[in-house]
Amino acid sequence: MTLIQTFHGNATNGTELTAVYAEQPAANVAFALVFPGNDLPRLVHWGRPLAAPATVIDMFDAQMPQRVSGALDYTSWPSVLPTQSESWIGATRFDVRRDGVELFCKFAVSNITAETVAAGKTYVMGEKDGYPNWSVADEPKQTPTVTVTAEDEEQHVKLIWTCELDETGLIRQNAEVVNTGEGQLEVGKIELAFTVPADANEILTTTGHHLRERSPQRQDFTLGRFAKASMAGRPDFDATLLLSVGEKGFGFTHGNVYSAHVAWSGNSVLSAERLPYTSGVIGGGEVLFGGEISLANGESYTTPWLIGSYGEGLNEVAARFHSYIRRVHRDWLAEHNIAPKPRPVILNTWEAVYFNHDYDTLTALADKAVESGVERFVVDDGWFGSRRDDTSGLGDWQISQDVWPDGDKSLKALADYVHGKGLEFGLWFEPEMVNPDSDLFRAHPDWVLKPTEGRLPMQGRTQQVVDLTNPDAYDYIYGAMDKLVGELGIDYIKWDHNKLVTEAVSPRTGRPAVHQQTLAVYRIFTDLKAAHPGLEIESCSSGGGRVDLGILEVADRIWGSDCVDPVERADIQRYTSLLVPPEMIGEHVGASPAHSTHRATTQELRMAMAFFGHMGIEWNLLKEPQEDIDKLAEWVAEFKKHREWFAVDTVVHSDAADPAVRLDGVVMPNQAAAIYRFTQLTTSQTYPAAPVRLPGLDPDKVYEVSPLDVSLDLAKQDIANGQSPLGWWKAEGVKMTGRALATYGIRPPALHPAQAVLFKAVLAPVESAE
Repeated sequence: MTLIQTFHGNATNGTELTAVYAEQPAANVAFALVFPGNDLPRLVHWGRPLAAPATVIDMFDAQMPQRVSGALDYTSWPSVLPTQSESWIGATRFDVRRDGVELFCKFAVSNITAETVAAGKTYVMGEKDGYPNWSVADEPKQTPTVTVTAEDEEQHVKLIWTCELDETGLIRQNAEVVNTGEGQLEVGKIELAFTVPADANEILTTTGHHLRERSPQRQDFTLGRFAKASMAGRPDFDATLLLSVGEKGFGFTHGNVYSAHVAWSGNSVLSAERLPYTSGVIGGGEVLFGGEISLANGESYTTPWLIGSYGEGLNEVAARFHSYIRRVHRDWLAEHNIAPKPRPVILNTWEAVYFNHDYDTLTALADKAVESGVERFVVDDGWFGSRRDDTSGLGDWQISQDVWPDGDKSLKALADYVHGKGLEFGLWFEPEMVNPDSDLFRAHPDWVLKPTEGRLPMQGRTQQVVDLTNPDAYDYIYGAMDKLVGELGIDYIKWDHNKLVTEAVSPRTGRPAVHQQTLAVYRIFTDLKAAHPGLEIESCSSGGGRVDLGILEVADRIWGSDCVDPVERADIQRYTSLLVPPEMIGEHVGASPAHSTHRATTQELRMAMAFFGHMGIEWNLLKEPQEDIDKLAEWVAEFKKHREWFAVDTVVHSDAADPAVRLDGVVMPNQAAAIYRFTQLTTSQTYPAAPVRLPGLDPDKVYEVSPLDVSLDLAKQDIANGQSPLGWWKAEGVKMTGRALATYGIRPPALHPAQAVLFKAVLAPVESAE
């Protein structure tokens, strides 16, 4: 069918109209734009496909506001880039200046191209040996795309706006600004917009700090502006992965939701704004410092993608992002002829030994890792230069002879030992940072970002930021990493980023450099991975400080948080999964008490909370009894049975009325089976806990619901407090329809606080008639 159509007509007032309607039927999403005269387009529909696309031409008259007293002659109805020339009197969203003087642009559209672009790969998922198996389809990806050229000829500024409806149902828009005149055109901010319906009257974002990322917060979408700016050279802990608006009380399973995300790892803003005169808009873009982007005649700047996701409930919104990211990574593997593989179970040495590295300890830890079912062994901070603590040596990317002397107990010997055990070998780097107490800083004090020649920015963790926009600094960092990957046979890099990027001026140019620094980071990721096929890189930023689609497109996973306390992780992981698919979220089984919070928890909770993600271990297994090692191995083995499905499954969260509990799960694409996790975070007012609803299943099919093997024996685990058996908590379980499970639900076990169990729903065999 036709994925994009153009219609022409006239408004009641005689204005010539051009309407564009685009849809992705498989994703059950469509949008419509109307161009009045030669103005920029208005978004008049974003939601489910329309039965009669030609009617979108009448949406202009249906939605255009009347002129009212005390206002301008045209009542504001914001376009995709609202400006004062269309009577937008909210916050400035198009900030450009010529030779220091702010311009107030009015763009006249000169060309509209609406077409289906056939480019890129599509994939077909089959099954092989009971697991998902992908093949490249014959037909290329079909993307309805609108490209608009507009210009303010008097002020010599051209705009090329692009909008795509991805096969996942995500809308992507960006803008290229071209200086067509003399003098320098400085770009400060281009904040694109999605118009949302009037009943989208509640805002959901997240806030946070180190060790407590992704904490949800809600507020009314009132008149005025709500903005979440990230100005630390990364999104940071306080960033909201999505800015979502919807009908008041919307949740994971219900309510129309409209979400925006800026796919950029540098400085940015996400906002929601409503004027008394107009519908609300959500959107965002990169925020640039003065002089950071200055365009000569003919030069241009292109914004990051602003991405919108619509769904009935947050589960559908999130599923679109997950599908998109998964496809991007399938594209990389296909383009580089790399065979896909299951996510290897990781052991990271950080919370096991911290800086106390030595060959004998780490080889013994690798042996314990093998016993536990680990497949990737990662040596964290402390292997290089003078790095015996976090105050020195950072930037000196040469193996420390003090800790890893050449010979039979070298770091190369450890890598060989790990490889000999059948494990992959990983190594920690923090390429963007440097300690002032380092050989690198002493030799090249001009290789760091700083506001003046004589003053450094305020330190964080005794660090400064390497100026990767300086070609010499870039070559040194890339060369050192490239050399070590080759010499040690590194399979995996844990890439950390601990300091806030502040007062970020390049001594080489004298200009702010966050934009170019971000592009340089992307380039190191992609160049290293291209030079070493199969190399994977984790993006860590003091935990979850840099999580966005920009970094997710080039990294293979993110570290969700430096806090592995499973009680804290319940919501950290829940809200991180609004953007990030579970197989890309590092989720580790740590020690008890947790190093970050000193909270004691059971091993069962710690393992259950890591079960759906990219499972790993952050724990000194050398100090644990064999009984606990065996229990860990049992859970790791269970995880391995399911992980390939987890990487294609739909993530679901239930809207439990009880704030003390969480219910989440993963559902197979064909809805044939699902695994759910019930978590009793604290004690509930309801005792025992009330039934929980299971989203995502086929309402008209019958399912067998039963405990997962690792959670079957509640008495042995000593995590429950029910004084009589729970009727269905048995190997054969019970049979229920998907509709019943999604409405009244099923009673979970009565658990002590800070406990979790896993159970499954599998399509019941069809019984033949007598």
